[in-house]
Amino acid sequence: MTASAIIFYIISAFILGAGILAMTTRKIFRSAIWLLFSLIGIAALYFWLQVEFIAAVQIIVYVGGIVVLIIFSIFLTQQSGIEMPKQSLKRTISSALAVLFGFGLTFLQIWKYNFQPSTKSFNWTISKIGEQMLSTTAGGYSLPFEVVSILLLAAMIGCIVIAMKTPAATNGKAKEVEMEKLNESKIEITINEISET
Repeated sequence: MTASAIIFYIISAFILGAGILAMTTRKIFRSAIWLLFSLIGIAALYFWLQVEFIAAVQIIVYVGGIVVLIIFSIFLTQQSGIEMPKQSLKRTISSALAVLFGFGLTFLQIWKYNFQPSTKSFNWTISKIGEQMLSTTAGGYSLPFEVVSILLLAAMIGCIVIAMKTPAATNGKAKEVEMEKLNESKIEITINEISET
């Protein structure tokens, strides 16, 4: 096994591990941090592929844009320390089945088409990538480039909406606890008033 393959497996394990931790942790802020690490791992994979411009875009757009907005929205709603509710068994099973389906579909595509390493030289400079991203011709990527800006705008709007959201209505048990605390404080006030008189 070559050193390049070892580096690839290390980066891949880091991405998968951070992604699994982002999905399984119960604290929402920790989940956002593990998502940040997973996206940094993807940028490292682009650096390993010697596509430095795409790696920089990955860091700027996703790490510097989307994840930072997610973290800001968590802090704005003051939900950073709250533990997320445990998922039901039905959701856990359906998530596991979706993951297995994705792995199966990927394996089927690799097995069916038998991808082979390319002998062509990869010569994509930043100027070439920029021209392709801003081109409106048949091989251009102007539309996806604009969609990324709309994605950032949607993330910003989502952050504002989450921050402005009114608190959700509490369930019956939470109301009972709140009423008990209110009654206890009333009793303490009356006891203090009686003792003063």
